[in-house]
Amino acid sequence: MALRQIRIHGDAILSKKCREIKEMTPRIKELIGDMLDTMYEANGVGLAGPQVGVLKRVCVIDIGDGPVVMVNPVLLSADGEQTGDEGCLSLPGKAGQVTRPNHVIVRAMDENMEEQTFEATELLARAMCHEIEHLDGHMYTEKVEGPLHDVTYEDE
Repeated sequence: MALRQIRIHGDAILSKKCREIKEMTPRIKELIGDMLDTMYEANGVGLAGPQVGVLKRVCVIDIGDGPVVMVNPVLLSADGEQTGDEGCLSLPGKAGQVTRPNHVIVRAMDENMEEQTFEATELLARAMCHEIEHLDGHMYTEKVEGPLHDVTYEDE
């Protein structure tokens, strides 16, 4: 697998809507592996296709429980509310307060194009909403309540 360049806020590709994936090809499988490697290398919890310059409806997430691959994800339902700091690999070093659903149900295909239904709460629900929005050409900065602030990491 290879590391891919993460596109930074302001790159026009981040505001474009992604195309559905019709079939799993070796190139899409390679993309998924590269996205996971890139996400882990950057210490992120999620990464979507446009963030690595690919306008395909695919994203990867790992909040510490192992990787979740979502191809063509659809948010089926959302309820509850959580407000907290949110950041993005496409806007490094910044975060802001965002209100998101606390509980979501998402339907997606996995890396084998088998349909999966995910029920998620808290951080995983936040990450799923965040990444699905990337696939629709949106960034979390559109939802930030108040100013963005600098983020420092414990190992710096």
